[in-house]
Amino acid sequence: MFKKFSAKEDIHSRANVKSSVQRALKSNLIDQFPKLDDVIDEIIPKKGQLVNIKCTDRVSLYTLDSEVVFFQHYDDPFVPTLKLVHKYPERFPSVRVDRGAIKFILSGANIMCPGLTSKGATLPEDNIPEGTVVAIFAEGKETALAVGKLTMDTDTIKSVNKGIAIEVSTHLGDGLWSLKAD
Repeated sequence: MFKKFSAKEDIHSRANVKSSVQRALKSNLIDQFPKLDDVIDEIIPKKGQLVNIKCTDRVSLYTLDSEVVFFQHYDDPFVPTLKLVHKYPERFPSVRVDRGAIKFILSGANIMCPGLTSKGATLPEDNIPEGTVVAIFAEGKETALAVGKLTMDTDTIKSVNKGIAIEVSTHLGDGLWSLKAD
């Protein structure tokens, strides 16, 4: 999504988010990511000014102090940035890919089922439903390398073991990673 993202060309408008909308946004984030409940005021402080930046292809970036915190494509679920996932890694559902998938993910490829079911990769014991936004970690690495949305639930990924399992939304080194939304 942000492979060739350019701040000058892709950003159309900026607007401060009203406090009532900010409260609703926090509520929606907690509904989507229940583990954020006790840290949501650290992520989006009550006195902080959240800014909505509208971009090409109906992407909305939500920034705080010139740093993108979440983004959303049209009315899809909210997606945390990698920097936020690095600050609160245990707060988001996650999967682990094998070492062989790393170079493909860092070049923007989606994640195939075998990359999540082979030796070195792990899927959670509990089923995660299709459409859930997940943090993507790699075998032998401490921090997430991407964030994406499941195209099928994790039980189906284990049983089918074929096709695209996760559509990658953002990865290390893409246009969003280096964006300073001043």
